[in-house]
Amino acid sequence: QVQLEESGGGLAQPGGSLRLSCTASERVWGSQRVWGSITIGWNRQAQEGQRELVAAISNTGTTTYADSVKGRFTISGDNDGHTVHLQMNSLKPDDTAVYYCNFVSSLHGHYWGHGTQVTVSS
Repeated sequence: QVQLEESGGGLAQPGGSLRLSCTASERVWGSQRVWGSITIGWNRQAQEGQRELVAAISNTGTTTYADSVKGRFTISGDNDGHTVHLQMNSLKPDDTAVYYCNFVSSLHGHYWGHGTQVTVSS
């Protein structure tokens, strides 16, 4: 079983930037024999909204972004094999939400982190 730890949330001003990181307790990149095909992504849930996909990256390098963040957010995998980053630029108040890391393994199912708060406000 893998555990996910998120970091990097906090308060930013509109137009500012934050970088979120999701670190897995096990090596997940480059471990296809153990995990199969994988996708690691970020989802977010605003206070009165539903959880929605923000961005995701697969072991093939394929990335997916919500329309609302395209051109502003970038997801990337770290060479350490454990970590995925979400660089968030040009932040807007609408980006305010709890951001959850999500790990999907074709062999072992879905895992979620506990979430990290991102608040965009002047």
